[in-house]
Amino acid sequence: MSRISLADGSERFDATLIEGRDPLRFAIFAVGGGGNPERHLPLLEALAESGVTVVAPHFDRLVRPQVTTDELLLRARRLRLAVDAIVPGKSSVTGLGHSIGTTVLLAMAGGQAWMGPGVPVSIDRDERLERLVLLTPATGFFQAPGALDGVRIPILTWVGTKDTITPPAQGEMLKRALQNRVTVDLRIEEGAGHFTFMHTPPPHVDETHANREAFLARLSADAVSFARA
Repeated sequence: MSRISLADGSERFDATLIEGRDPLRFAIFAVGGGGNPERHLPLLEALAESGVTVVAPHFDRLVRPQVTTDELLLRARRLRLAVDAIVPGKSSVTGLGHSIGTTVLLAMAGGQAWMGPGVPVSIDRDERLERLVLLTPATGFFQAPGALDGVRIPILTWVGTKDTITPPAQGEMLKRALQNRVTVDLRIEEGAGHFTFMHTPPPHVDETHANREAFLARLSADAVSFARA
């Protein structure tokens, strides 16, 4: 594992890079509001151990209750720059993300995100994305009719029954919106909260799952199998 520095115009940002042995397998990880993808490090390492090269940009922690358009655009741009840096040519990429990171990935996969009525977020599709792994998907940005019509790649997604930030209804909406066009494998994890999906959750978070470590091991194995399908 290494930390690399990438250019975004006149600014620079860090990304965690874990290189796998398979020259044809790549993944991008889109972190949630906390901004540090290494809180999901065992998942990223499991992907790399299976041969997949993983890049995961770091971001400042989101401090507002509601994410802004500029914050979404920044994350989408830097995810694309990270892919540009490590993926040769037009090789395909698996996108993995948690929480608000899933919003950005869905937009990059062809979804039209909206901040509100008449306020679209202009995020270009990235044709290199071939499949998505979404943890606690934040789909409230895609409530407008047809907002997800452009998504044409298979999705594996988990929601937790105890998640009060992105409750199961958000994942269920995603499945309903896409099920006639693409495969959406929706997993509903009993007792999981929003931060159960992080190997290193924020401090002072009360865990609601009976066995988080066993669940995360199962999640990582299933995510790896999906990414390598």
